Amino acid sequence: MDMDETLDNFVQKLQEQIFEEAKGFYGEIAFRRWQNPLYSGSMSDPDGFARVKGKCGDTMEIYLKFGNSRVKEAVYQTDGCASSNVCGSFAAEMSIDKSPDEILEITGEKILNKLGGFPKEQEHCAFLAAETLQEALNDYMVKETKKRKQK
Repeated sequence: MDMDETLDNFVQKLQEQIFEEAKGFYGEIAFRRWQNPLYSGSMSDPDGFARVKGKCGDTMEIYLKFGNSRVKEAVYQTDGCASSNVCGSFAAEMSIDKSPDEILEITGEKILNKLGGFPKEQEHCAFLAAETLQEALNDYMVKETKKRKQK
């Protein structure tokens, strides 16, 4: 075995070990979402937008696009850790096809329930994602109220 093969084998085994530890730490659902984050990105001209900085220092952004009074598109961005990415992804996903009243019901606890278990020390990320989602909804509602008053 040459040096390149030895190094490749070492890196592969190390990667597998890291993934197994992460899966044990986060749980299967969160680990899979960390591996394949959905709804990540930004949006031009959103109907609702919020940027919230958490106590941990992470910043979360959520963008919402509505159609027929329901969320048609939702994306998030964060400068935070894997936990913030996972929770932001689930907050965006949980808002799709929901009415404003249904979005009000999306809480940090509901995001944690969707994850099926999450490290205690990382649970604050679910609450940051939920707070950001609620602020984006508030932004949408304020804009809608202003539009109605202008008519």
